[in-house]
Amino acid sequence: MINIETEKRLQDAIVIAAFEGWNDAGEAATDSVSHLLVSWRATLLATIDPEDYYDFQVNRPHVGFDSEGEREISWRTTSFWHCEDGPPDRDVVLITGIEPNLHWRAFCAELLDYVAGLGAATFVTLGALLADVPHTRPVPVTGVSSDTRLAERNGLEQSRYTGPTGIVGVIQEASHRRGLDTLSYWAAVPHYVAHPPAPKAMLALLGQVEELLGTSIDLRGLPEEAKAWERGVDELASDDSDVADYVRSLEEERDAADLPQASGDAIAREFERYLKRRTDDN
Repeated sequence: MINIETEKRLQDAIVIAAFEGWNDAGEAATDSVSHLLVSWRATLLATIDPEDYYDFQVNRPHVGFDSEGEREISWRTTSFWHCEDGPPDRDVVLITGIEPNLHWRAFCAELLDYVAGLGAATFVTLGALLADVPHTRPVPVTGVSSDTRLAERNGLEQSRYTGPTGIVGVIQEASHRRGLDTLSYWAAVPHYVAHPPAPKAMLALLGQVEELLGTSIDLRGLPEEAKAWERGVDELASDDSDVADYVRSLEEERDAADLPQASGDAIAREFERYLKRRTDDN
């Protein structure tokens, strides 16, 4: 059941979703959506009743106090938000949630029914995975879609993955079958620094959102946090010669795999985003 907080009817809305759990290495995906919640001044639209989808021994409720000082229990679940200060020419709905423990197909159906009723046309999922990548290089982000037209238009790969999947993969397939324009962006987080936060991966995912929507995002202190994170990992690696050697081997592999053309394209895209952000700030 969907618990409605605010009634809305949107036009050609784009949905951006991320879920805690298996799809969220370093919490990079959910932290990216949380950043958008603040930057775009999102207001709560609705929540999913957690009773049918979550194991409360795994995702335990929290006890706290309300505004009047009365004790209350809050139940962790999946929430929908509308961005008041998002892109000027596009409604954006954000979804923050937890990978469900039960009834995944019913969960996807209920979620997609709700966003379709809002007027959603595009469904974007963000994810993060652990990978053999060095922390000293730009974070690789893979964009995928099952739709050939979308893949070609946005420079994405067509999804060819086979194997175990999480709620992001399941809901992406369900969204595609409903006829929504469905895309997914995945950041690769170094497996040897898997603990959150992962500000460098967040920057990479938010950069893809900027490029997709043709807008700029107020990054606040995130670039400085990413630099501090990298310096901290450098210090940890320098204290262990085995780790340092392993990082160097990953750097060599990455540098050998990166073609000059690909690197040039990445620099050009980043420069375009920089110019766009400066124009918006002025």
